[in-house]
Amino acid sequence: MILSCNNISKSFNGVPVLSNVSFHIEKQEKAAIVGINGAGKSTLLKIITGELSADEGEVYLARGTTVGYLAQNQDLDSSRSIYEEMLEVKRPVIEMEERIRSLETEMKHAQGQELEDMLSLYSRLSHDFELQNGYAWKSEVTGVLKGLGFTEDEFSKPVSALSGGQKTRVSLGRILLGKPDLIMLDEPTNHLDMESIAWLENYLLNYPGAVIIVAHDRYFLNRIAGKVVELDNGRSSVFTGNYDDYRKKRAMIREAQIKAWMNQQQEIRHQQEVITKLKSFNREKSIKRAESREKMLEKMELLERPAEINDEMHITLEPNITSGNDVLTVRNLSKAYGNHLLFSHVDIDIKRGERVAIIGNNGTGKTTILKIINQLVEPDTGEITLGSRVHIGYYDQDHQVLHMEKTLFDEIQDDYPNMDNTHVRNVLAAFLFTGDDVFKRIGDLSGGERGRVSLAKLMLSESNFLILDEPTNHLDITSKEILEDALNQYTGTVLYVSHDRYFINRTATRILDLTGQTLINYIGNYDYYLEKKETMEQIHLSQPVSNKPGQTAAVSETKQDWKAHKEEQARLRKRENDLKKTEKAIEELEQRDGEIDSLLALEEVYTDHVRLAELNKEKEAIASELEELYQKWEELA
Repeated sequence: MILSCNNISKSFNGVPVLSNVSFHIEKQEKAAIVGINGAGKSTLLKIITGELSADEGEVYLARGTTVGYLAQNQDLDSSRSIYEEMLEVKRPVIEMEERIRSLETEMKHAQGQELEDMLSLYSRLSHDFELQNGYAWKSEVTGVLKGLGFTEDEFSKPVSALSGGQKTRVSLGRILLGKPDLIMLDEPTNHLDMESIAWLENYLLNYPGAVIIVAHDRYFLNRIAGKVVELDNGRSSVFTGNYDDYRKKRAMIREAQIKAWMNQQQEIRHQQEVITKLKSFNREKSIKRAESREKMLEKMELLERPAEINDEMHITLEPNITSGNDVLTVRNLSKAYGNHLLFSHVDIDIKRGERVAIIGNNGTGKTTILKIINQLVEPDTGEITLGSRVHIGYYDQDHQVLHMEKTLFDEIQDDYPNMDNTHVRNVLAAFLFTGDDVFKRIGDLSGGERGRVSLAKLMLSESNFLILDEPTNHLDITSKEILEDALNQYTGTVLYVSHDRYFINRTATRILDLTGQTLINYIGNYDYYLEKKETMEQIHLSQPVSNKPGQTAAVSETKQDWKAHKEEQARLRKRENDLKKTEKAIEELEQRDGEIDSLLALEEVYTDHVRLAELNKEKEAIASELEELYQKWEELA
């Protein structure tokens, strides 16, 4: 065991944040600490490092344990360059190498005992140098910097000139190169693009020490964590397994807790009713029995009522009008800013019911594509065609669709004047704005709060084509899950940009990867994208394919696989359309059958033999047709 936290408690201004938090971490174990915003995750990390002191409880670290801690915000003040800053971590190895080289020179002129002493020292230093991977320190530094998203021409940049996000990456690089026994990372993925996050995942998975992570990136947690410590209302619960395992177990435990509490409450009510009834008999025996039951109730160990999950948003997205099958067609789209080309010759086809994610590294032009489609930015070339009856609902990560001078209440009511005050308040309450919060100015809200207002407007728009730019930014995990469920139930069409791989994996039916100034199409979710990425890029970006045995076959297989997936998706769309048509036909025939039954009960009908025969014949035809439709529906469904 490398770390043990025993009954850690901490309060701020009399408000408890952590209450008797206990867990332990073994050597080489990878653990995640999760909880809603404000649950005390960062506070717990600071207590472990000694930056904060606990009110109660103790933190035990194994003797000699080295700890590397990455806080969310880094104020790294250094006059050195990025590369020189990394070299400082490797200073002992560099000095050892310099001493070894110096000894090699000195030994040429030494004799006798002096030479023997030098040889002994040289052997010891060489052994230590090899143990510390000294022969590869330069490639190790370069590999970590490139893995974290720095290009070689940025290595010479002074740290003092870097942005906050870049300084955080430098600090993370220093920690990784230092190779401490325990690494603790607070939101390490906030300033990394997808490639860098994937690199960090693989690095930490193979890291020989222990790792503790606080992050909202559920895909990241899912890949790395083998243990999850949940902080809820100040208390801790420990779950073995990754993030998905934790979610399932947490749901089961919560359901069991609610059921046990409700059963106990029901038993208490039952006993109270029995006691009241026994006392009403007003006899000695019945009163004694009542008193016995009262004592039993007093001794009962009351279960604590499970905390209400009151931070969930309630999102229902449903289009008012069904669009045509062809929702969006883009041809030969290109955009450059000065000499910097973002993308060119981009073609996009989106059909009704698809949920398409655009992914890619920072600065490739993903948001620009959305803005061009939404007519907020002019393309250099290209044609954009919307299908029939397509109505766009746009979610902007910068929230330019909001009016900063308006209150929340006015922002909703001005766009939807037919809504009464109660309806407006109910909508805002569903997005966690209650009481006087509705009269706050949009300009005074945090980024997360503005995001919730934008989602509220999107819900009311009843659009059938949602265009979303980073919709999960600033949302906590619970709110992200609510949004995922809403989009998965949405019957319209969705096009979005996101860096949230878990969100993409749960919601996307197709992925467009903006790389090499063009879009590569993947007909599947994020896991499918990872599986096919290498060979698809070789095909679409005309990269040289290695002559390894089976490589050409793999590329050919991927082409066939892509074509097969496209055909399969078309088949599924057709089946879905056929299913809807069949359901509609069944509904119409059943309605007509009911109308005939009503007619047959009328005297003027059942006394008219000709009319009666016609209706009976129609009813038989309907029964026969319904039988066929029921069978067809079962096959389709």
